[in-house]
Amino acid sequence: ENIPLLPGSPRRLSPRAVVRGGQGPKHGQQCLQAPGPPAQGLQGSVPQGSGQASGGGSAPNSSVINNYLEASEPVSSEARVSRMHFYDSQRKVDYVLAYHYRKRGAHPGHSSPGHNLAIVSNGETGKDPQAGAPGDIELGPLDALEEERKEQREEFEHNLMEAGLELEKDLESKSQGSVFVRIHAPWQVLAREAEFLKIKVPTKKKMYEIKSQGSIAKTFSKILHKLSAPLKPRVPEHSNSRMKNLSYPFSREKMYLYNIQDKDTFFDNATRSRIVHEILKRTTCSRANNTMGINSLIANNIYEAAYPLHDGEYDSPGDDMNDRKLLYQEWARYGVFYKFQPIDLIRKYFGEKIGLYFAWLGLYTSFLIPSSVIGIIVFLYGCATIEEDIPSKEMCDQQNAFTMCPLCDTSCDYWNLSSACGTARASHLFDNPATVFFSIFMALWATMFLENWKRLQMRLGYFWDLTGIEEEEERAQEHSRPEYETKVREKMLKESNKSVVRKLGTSGTEAEDEDDEDKLTWKDRFPGYLMNFASILFMIALTFSIVFGVIVYRITTAAALSLNKATRSNVRVTVTATAVIINLVVILILDEIYGAVAKWLTKIEVPKTEQTFEERLILKAFLLKFVNAYSPIFYVAFFKGRFVGRPGSYVYVFDGYRMEECAPGGCLMELCIQLSIIMLGKQLIQNNIFEIGVPKLKKLFRKLKDETEPEEADSAHSKHPEQWDLDYSLEPYTGLTPEYMEMIIQFGFVTLFVASFPLAPVFALLNNVIEVRLDAKKFVTELRRPDAVRTKDIGIWFDILSGIGKFSVIINAFVIAVTSDFIPRLVYQYSYSHNGTLHGFVNHTLSFFNVSQLKEGTQPENSQFEQEVQFCRFKDYREPPWAPNPYEFSKQYWAVLSARLAFVIIFQNLVMFLSVLVDWMIPDIPTDISEQIKREKSLFVDFFLKEEHEKLKLAEEPARRSQSSGHCSKRGPAASPAPSGRSQLGSSASSGSQHTSV
Repeated sequence: ENIPLLPGSPRRLSPRAVVRGGQGPKHGQQCLQAPGPPAQGLQGSVPQGSGQASGGGSAPNSSVINNYLEASEPVSSEARVSRMHFYDSQRKVDYVLAYHYRKRGAHPGHSSPGHNLAIVSNGETGKDPQAGAPGDIELGPLDALEEERKEQREEFEHNLMEAGLELEKDLESKSQGSVFVRIHAPWQVLAREAEFLKIKVPTKKKMYEIKSQGSIAKTFSKILHKLSAPLKPRVPEHSNSRMKNLSYPFSREKMYLYNIQDKDTFFDNATRSRIVHEILKRTTCSRANNTMGINSLIANNIYEAAYPLHDGEYDSPGDDMNDRKLLYQEWARYGVFYKFQPIDLIRKYFGEKIGLYFAWLGLYTSFLIPSSVIGIIVFLYGCATIEEDIPSKEMCDQQNAFTMCPLCDTSCDYWNLSSACGTARASHLFDNPATVFFSIFMALWATMFLENWKRLQMRLGYFWDLTGIEEEEERAQEHSRPEYETKVREKMLKESNKSVVRKLGTSGTEAEDEDDEDKLTWKDRFPGYLMNFASILFMIALTFSIVFGVIVYRITTAAALSLNKATRSNVRVTVTATAVIINLVVILILDEIYGAVAKWLTKIEVPKTEQTFEERLILKAFLLKFVNAYSPIFYVAFFKGRFVGRPGSYVYVFDGYRMEECAPGGCLMELCIQLSIIMLGKQLIQNNIFEIGVPKLKKLFRKLKDETEPEEADSAHSKHPEQWDLDYSLEPYTGLTPEYMEMIIQFGFVTLFVASFPLAPVFALLNNVIEVRLDAKKFVTELRRPDAVRTKDIGIWFDILSGIGKFSVIINAFVIAVTSDFIPRLVYQYSYSHNGTLHGFVNHTLSFFNVSQLKEGTQPENSQFEQEVQFCRFKDYREPPWAPNPYEFSKQYWAVLSARLAFVIIFQNLVMFLSVLVDWMIPDIPTDISEQIKREKSLFVDFFLKEEHEKLKLAEEPARRSQSSGHCSKRGPAASPAPSGRSQLGSSASSGSQHTSV
């Protein structure tokens, strides 16, 4: 017997599931089949929205849209045409909602195995006359929370259908399990939302060529194209890199402008899912306290996940190709590391936001190539000139016999400066005149990189039609975060329950005026701001205290190792290596802690929108991670060895432990070791091992959890899982903040202290070649498909990059002036040297000390020196013991200090000037793009006038024919266009939500 469905009703409906055995209705039919043999005459299909019910009478103006009802012999997964569609194999799944349900006292009936489907319609089902039939499932009583969530889901899904979406969901046939709600957006909804979102789509105008600038540029472009052909991925987008479609915002009134051959494929999958996501974000649920959007429902555990589907499997056998499989083969494998990225395909599949990230990462990686080459040249220059370095020769010359003061009290003996020969020679590799040039080059490199990124961003914005994106960003600001809505609701309840009732009851302008008051003010946020300020100060203090703890470890360990004769010779190497490893481990641990703390602090602030939340989270996380990563390096660069004192008047910590000194060759070598180990360790352990290992562990844990859960599994289903099942098992996408953050910290390592470590760009380049493919593989194979988000730039990250670039100029100026010996050598060479060379420089930098003035109890015990030492040397510019003011700072000290300050000022202003000059010389908008924008406007005006002319010509032609033939009454109605003046395509497209078969 057929059970006719009731027409849609204006009151809130309960689209409860009705599941019966037997033959399900065909696509578009508005009736349900009760148990029994398959009825004859149900093989036909009635178009949706026709208002007819098969076998159930007429239902005029009914908005009921039914999906397939699973038959007693369901369609096998192997027989399915596509796993991306509803079970009718026609309607595409544009979005999936997932939730977990649990029943109490459920008694499964004799329902058939397989993917039993619950019917979700835009109207109410008729009352079931045969309750308790063999095909039924007796639902046990649900607990209060589960029942409430179920009602909220039903209302939300009903509201989605009121918005025009079509839904298909699984039957809750087990005691517990996951249910997937598949969502399909018909053409009518896609057209309406595309017009509302002003989505630009290709017009009938064919692709036009982007002209090159002049014949020389054209020839050079052709040569470059031929040379780079093996490096280009084999994807369709790269074959027409000089071609562009003429696009125009979608409008239902101007359907004649667009080349709509197939309505199912006119909007790509990413655009379709983006449209559905916009509807999901603005759909309300009154049962959930008027909660706005799917994000709020997920936050309240009403739904577990919401995601668009991937375009099939990436490793499926056979020749069938989809965008995901193409991305995997040409982009997400380590074997194609030498190829360019298919940025257009990435943008098409993942959206503009992720496309811009990979475009930025690709440009940054390519810019590291010239800086790596220059860095290697600077390093090789240091290696080549090491034998010609006069100061290191003097230090290694044993005939000079500079007797140095003891490095520690009592247990340390006097020592010869020639014993530090190896350290001095190694320091020259990084402390030579070429590093100054390299620092200037890297400052200009950072400026050029940012300028080229702005140009590439504009170029991509032009090709991706991102002009006018500001309106979309303003719309994004309209959606409040679930936590913000909850806080506002709590505030309203605290003020007065009566006022809440009054506000809910009012309507019109009064309610709108009061809505403005229902916001969180600075007074409401003040406790959060105070907690943020105090917590950030505490975290920074914690970082500094850990750095101080490592310093104490170095001092005490050095003192302990100096007591033993066997370990005394390798004290400095042992202490430096172990301290750096401790610093690395602490940095890795605190990085994870600070990431979680930054997120918690941002939640306390209760930002209104997701964009505000993301920006504040980025700033906090960057501040904490920046301090964490660079504080040990800052200590070695600018503070170590500055507060040691002098022989006879050393600075002590913890009663008896002297502050640590720099090595005889200076602290630059130790800074290089510290920087290289922390940089390489972070990249190797945190960025690669964590990124590869942690997702695999999570996947394994989730697999073990699924195996241990008592759930009735369907063997056929587990053998051939649907695409939504496969995607549900993937990791959820959590944003690009971690990806950007690790690259920004690396950018700091490359630019901030590059004067001490010229090979930093080389190691960054090697890391990024792997990082690009690692991130690509993660997005393609391990993460659920993200929502396509349109954005015109990389946001606050560009400001952070620009800030680091400017800050690096100051840091490198101080590293060269303070940490290295570059300035003292210049001052000696041009002010104190007798022959204009560096001969005598080492002696010039060493001061004398009378050993008889050592404090009692600090003299060396059992000195091994043959003759009695009267004077020892120490590295500082101080007056000798026989001077009128012994051990005071000498004139040379003040001359070197003034030269250092002068160098910082000159270097900083010179580099800043050159950076501004580079910025001015390189326009933000490429000349060819600005001309193409003007050309495109002209082309579109011509195209628009031509289409309007053809439209008017088609409208006038029937009238002319009718006048000439004299049969106006017969030919006029048949040939006249739609009353709205649209073409047949435009009028048919807006006449309803019909599905266009492929």
